[in-house]
Amino acid sequence: MDIIISNSSGKPIYEQITSQIKNMIIGGELREGDALPSMRLLAKELRISVITTKRAYDDLERDGFIESFTGRGSFVAQKNVEFIREEQLKVAEGHLKNAVSVAKSSDISLEELEEILRVLYEE
Repeated sequence: MDIIISNSSGKPIYEQITSQIKNMIIGGELREGDALPSMRLLAKELRISVITTKRAYDDLERDGFIESFTGRGSFVAQKNVEFIREEQLKVAEGHLKNAVSVAKSSDISLEELEEILRVLYEE
């Protein structure tokens, strides 16, 4: 599993792991029923604490992305299409909030911002 940890990122390591695994699931790189590495193996590969990988796996399970079974491991859960769509909407909304903030502070009109969005969306 290709997970890249950045020490210079403002995000905690467990959040970096969580978001990258979510992206792999949403993007289809990991499919329903695929096994994830054990928490210990992932911690060893990333050279981090098992507690950190446990936190990431717990968050993924809480959010419905994975299912864990004692003695068997953790697996990609059946996709809940509506939930995944909602997750993606939250991400898009966050980026748009940043864009609106920059536009307002730079005196860019709503019409100009809409045109930029339209051009980017149609690319």
